Amino acid sequence: MPLNRQPTLQHADVRLRPLHPDDFEALYAVAADPLVWAQHPNPTRYQREVFQTFFAGALESGGAFLIEDAQTGQPIGSTRFYDLSADEESVLIGYSFLARSYWGGPTNRAVKTLLLDHALASGVEEVFFHVGAHNRRSQRAMEKLGAEKVEERKVAYHGEPAKLNFIYRIRRADWLAQPQP
Repeated sequence: MPLNRQPTLQHADVRLRPLHPDDFEALYAVAADPLVWAQHPNPTRYQREVFQTFFAGALESGGAFLIEDAQTGQPIGSTRFYDLSADEESVLIGYSFLARSYWGGPTNRAVKTLLLDHALASGVEEVFFHVGAHNRRSQRAMEKLGAEKVEERKVAYHGEPAKLNFIYRIRRADWLAQPQP
């Protein structure tokens, strides 16, 4: 079954829905916090003009989501599917950020679990993640998910300079073998 890159996905705590142009202001209110980006490869995304480029790339990707608190409906971040392989055997998940008030709890895992379950149920065999080389918080989150670091590479993001990233991978068989919380 082909991967639908922008379904609406629901969990008890979060809802992921396709990102729309009219989401800019609400999402920028989350993104305007410099600490959200402090460990990201491109730490100036809190600046409006830099975030506008990031947001345009998200819309153009055809795989971006607005992350909402499922209880309040408030926007709390964004993530996306991108670089789906021609044979639909692999896809990347990334460009993810969350409001600081959602750090350290179950939110990131819930978001990644929704995306992984959806992609792998659609026939994708491997999911990759680009994580900034200095983003220790996200590296730990990948390790907690059971992702394996497989490569280091400079990655150029939409309209931004290339930065060193660690590439993590989760294979379908490995994900399905994990006990899920």
